[in-house]
Amino acid sequence: MKKTFVLLALTALLFCTQFAQAQFINPGQLNGRELFDQYGNRLNTITTAVPFLLIAPDSRAGAMGDIGCATSADVNSQSYNPAKYVFSDNTFGVSVSYSPWLRKLVSDINLAYLSAYWKITDMDAIAFSLRYFSLGDIQFTDDQGTELMNANPNEFSLDFTYSRKLIDQLSIAITPRFIYSNLTAGQFVAGEETNAGLAGAADLSFFYEQDFRAKGLENSTLRAGLNISNMGNKMSYSSGTLRRDFLPANLKLGIGYEMAFDEYNKLTLNGEINKLLVPTNPVYMTDSAGNLVFDYTDPNNPVALIASGMDPDVSVPQGIFQSFHDAPGGFREEMQEVIWALGAEYSYRDLFFFRAGYFHESQYKGNRQFLTVGVGLKYNIFDIDVSYLFSTNGQQHPLANTLRFTLSFDFKSFNKEEIKRQGKLK
Repeated sequence: MKKTFVLLALTALLFCTQFAQAQFINPGQLNGRELFDQYGNRLNTITTAVPFLLIAPDSRAGAMGDIGCATSADVNSQSYNPAKYVFSDNTFGVSVSYSPWLRKLVSDINLAYLSAYWKITDMDAIAFSLRYFSLGDIQFTDDQGTELMNANPNEFSLDFTYSRKLIDQLSIAITPRFIYSNLTAGQFVAGEETNAGLAGAADLSFFYEQDFRAKGLENSTLRAGLNISNMGNKMSYSSGTLRRDFLPANLKLGIGYEMAFDEYNKLTLNGEINKLLVPTNPVYMTDSAGNLVFDYTDPNNPVALIASGMDPDVSVPQGIFQSFHDAPGGFREEMQEVIWALGAEYSYRDLFFFRAGYFHESQYKGNRQFLTVGVGLKYNIFDIDVSYLFSTNGQQHPLANTLRFTLSFDFKSFNKEEIKRQGKLK
C-alpha cells in the first residue's frame, strides 16, 4: 500500500505521542500563554524515540488493561517484569504474539513478539525476546511531491534476561537490550543524510510473591512488582547535528491479589501505575508579539529562555531524576504524567480464562483511555489467548478495535518420558 511522506510524518507523530489522540503542541513554537486552559492544565505530551517498546505485545496483558508487572508468571513476563520467571511452575516455554496496529489509520502496520524462557533451577532463570514493529509500505516524496522511493520502515529490539531469587518470596532480574530503528530509509532531512537509529538499554526489575491462607478462601497469593525499563543512551537518526531523543525509560509499579475460592475457581485483581522517566517539555519565554526570547551570550549558539519548567537537553541519568519535578505546571502536571490501569482475571480449573481491564492516561499527556477484554484457553502445554480493545474516546480513536493474538507452549520438564506421561506429547 502506497502512502505519501505526509502520511509517514503523521503516523510517526502518533507514535511519538504514544499513540495519543490529543494534538501535540511544541512549546517552542507557540506563546506559552496559549498552552494553559482556565484550570491551569496544559496539553504537553512527552515524546521519545522508539515508543513501540511501550506497547503491550501479548494478549493476556492486553486483555487486562496492559497490566503485567505483578501478575502471575507466564511466558511473556519478559515484556513487563522478567523477575517473575523464577516463580513459574514450569521449566521452559515459548510464545508468539501478533497484533495488527492502528488499523483505524492504515492497514499494514503490525507488531510481532517472540519470547522464550528456561528456568535453570528453582532459584534462577534466563529468558529472551524479540519485538518487531513494521510500519508497512511507504512511498517517500520530496517537498514538491516528487516520488523518491518506496520503503518499509521498521524497528526491532532484542533482549536477554537473567533473573534470580534473593529469598523465597523476592526476586531480581537484569535485562540488557539492543534497539534498532530504521524509519527514514536513508533520506535527507534538513540537508543531512539519515541512517538507522541504534541504542543499547537495560531493565532492572523486582518481583514479590507470597502465598497465605485467608478466611473463606482455599488459598490466596499477594504479588508486587517494580520494573525500571529502557534505561539507555539517546537515539539519533543522523551522525550530524540532528537532535538526539531519549529512549522511553519507564517506571512501572504493580500489585496483585489472587483468590482461590476452591480447587476450580480463581479470581485475580491487579492494579498498576506507570511513569515515563523522561524530561517534560518546558514553556519558553515569549515577547509581546509571541516570538521566542533568546539568550545570545554565545552568538553561535543562541538559547531559548525558559519561562516555566526545566531544560530538557540533559544527560540520560539527569533526565531520569529530573522527570519527577520538571513539569512546568508543577505538581498538578506531574500527577497527570502518571498512567494507571486496573485488570482482573477469572480462571476455571486453570483451563478457561476470562479477563477485563481499564487503562487511563491524562487527556493532557496523550489521552489513551480504553477498556479491554479477552479470553484464554489452556490445554496441556498449549495456550491460546485473544484480546480486544474498546476506546472510551470513541470508535474513531486510532487504537479502537485493536486485536492481539498469542500462542504459547509451556513445558514442565525437558524429559520426554515425563512429558509423555502427562499426555503432552503423543
